[in-house]
Amino acid sequence: MIALGCDHGGFELMQEVKRHLDERGLEYKDFGTYSTDSVDYTDFASQASLAVQSGECDRGILICGTGIGVSITANKFKGIRAALCGDCFSAEATRLHNDANVLALGARVVGPGLALKIVDTFLDTPFSGAERHVRRISKIAEVEARNMK
Repeated sequence: MIALGCDHGGFELMQEVKRHLDERGLEYKDFGTYSTDSVDYTDFASQASLAVQSGECDRGILICGTGIGVSITANKFKGIRAALCGDCFSAEATRLHNDANVLALGARVVGPGLALKIVDTFLDTPFSGAERHVRRISKIAEVEARNMK
């Protein structure tokens, strides 16, 4: 299950992503927003991130105008490794190396064609499991544990 969240700036692109996920037969839970009316990205990024954090959803996709706000918000949640990606190489690398569990996209930065390719790359690329990457992810968790109060 994929957690989805967007603000008004990401609403239109999220509709494209949802259609694409439907075509692929992938299940998702849509945490909103549900229109182009102005909202705070933090509300929807938080709900989707909590769903990934709790295990209700395996991964998340967040979209706002730049992708920056939703990625910052998501990364405030323990265990979330959100990556802002504007190209397929980054989406592949963050899955292989960082085992990222949330993808952030900027609707005003990438068009729908590229965004859907990034989504596919992110969803279809497994974590490599290489020792050096496992070690680094463990160190991220240690930093997180020390600094989240």
